[in-house]
Amino acid sequence: MKALVAILIVLLLILQYKLWFGDGNMREVWQLQAAIEAQKKENEKLRERNAALEAEVQDLKQGLEAIEERARSELGMIKKGETFYQIIEDDEIKKE
Repeated sequence: MKALVAILIVLLLILQYKLWFGDGNMREVWQLQAAIEAQKKENEKLRERNAALEAEVQDLKQGLEAIEERARSELGMIKKGETFYQIIEDDEIKKE
């Protein structure tokens, strides 16, 4: 009987060792779960960014107002008959 108990204890210790320190151990599983959660959060951010870009692309394809807005803000273009005023803040003058 003592031999059977000793064998069972040894088997239990071997299984516990493999569970905590062997390949695919619990620490690895926890790290992988944390990595999966981080990747899910990153994917959600990228989905939101892609949705915003898709909406912008559709707006640019369909409307001239978006193209005009982008030309004005990014390229500094103005329409005929308009006067362009550039306002320089005091902070910008001091930096230069």
